[in-house]
Amino acid sequence: MSRELRVIPDAVPAAALVAIREALAGGPAILPGNPRTYPPQTGLPQTGLPPTVEQRVAVVIETSGTTGVPKRVALSADALLASAAASESALGGPGQWMLALPTHYIAGINVLVRSIAAGSEPLFFGGGRFDAMEFAAASRAMDAPLRFTSLVPAQLARLVDAADDDLDLLAAVRRFDRILVGGQATPPALIARAIELGLNVTRTYGSSETCGGCVYDGIPIGTAVARIVDGQVELAGPMLAEGYLGDPALTDAAFVARDGVRWYRTGDSGEVVDGVLRVTGRLDNVIISGGEKVSLDAIERVVRAIDGLADAVAVRSPSGEWGEVPVIFTSGHATLAEVKATVVAALGRASAPVALVRVESVPQLPNGKPDRRALTEFAAARGGHPGTGR
Repeated sequence: MSRELRVIPDAVPAAALVAIREALAGGPAILPGNPRTYPPQTGLPQTGLPPTVEQRVAVVIETSGTTGVPKRVALSADALLASAAASESALGGPGQWMLALPTHYIAGINVLVRSIAAGSEPLFFGGGRFDAMEFAAASRAMDAPLRFTSLVPAQLARLVDAADDDLDLLAAVRRFDRILVGGQATPPALIARAIELGLNVTRTYGSSETCGGCVYDGIPIGTAVARIVDGQVELAGPMLAEGYLGDPALTDAAFVARDGVRWYRTGDSGEVVDGVLRVTGRLDNVIISGGEKVSLDAIERVVRAIDGLADAVAVRSPSGEWGEVPVIFTSGHATLAEVKATVVAALGRASAPVALVRVESVPQLPNGKPDRRALTEFAAARGGHPGTGR
């Protein structure tokens, strides 16, 4: 059996809420359209999309992941509602949600699904650039006993920066019983600042393939399970996606069954210590430089901890001498010597970046993550990096 697949406009969250409610109840499946891909003025073209999907599929999320290659993740109503139930249990009960993310993000969809499951009406905030003052003002209208929101790190950073100098704003944001932060790695320094301000922040880990965050502060929620196989994080539970729409080969590569349990192979490296998951980076984000393995994610974490370099991105670049070398892109101000000294002290000489490239702003993918492919291509095209000596 199958059902119709519809693209819905991302810019109208109230309409998305109605469409998601219908999809969960067995109506047409939906694909929340990113305005960059499905601009409203063109009538939301469905180029390349099938007119129908399997009956089990309720929502399709388009994601480029970390590679920039588009994927369409097919999610069932059962998986979405299982994710909502696990989150509700982890958060202490049903509550009212503030939607501050686009609905073409799985985190945005989750806010709406959780609201439907809780029987509460979400508040819709903004559109365009996130404004901390406006967000705090909007949050004052929330009147439920439990109040939640879901943010990406950049939004939390703006709230924290504004709250440092505005006690009224700080009081408004403290009213949230939980602020979920995910979508990409959150700098530890940002979490520490938020906690110092008395904000109830929880780091989430997951992806569209797991209906969003299924690990809160390193602990799997509900019946989710995390394990490490050959250094790779694998996740299991009722929140797993059906697979990738129209791509059975990619589905088979990412989702595997072992001993009657279906697992999602995340592509992330990590470890589980005393039941707590720690994600250390992407398995495909390791280079061999001078015969040594070098983690670009580790370099990035060290550089982002330097004052003013929170948006830094580390990418690979070919080197005739070393094979591959790290290059840093950032909109912040620092010297290569300063950054290199910090990285060498933390990670060793093999991890030393050979170039620091300042850009007006770090290019991003539609999902808000850095466009690493574009930066890698630019680094390779530059060639002849200064400071290649170690």
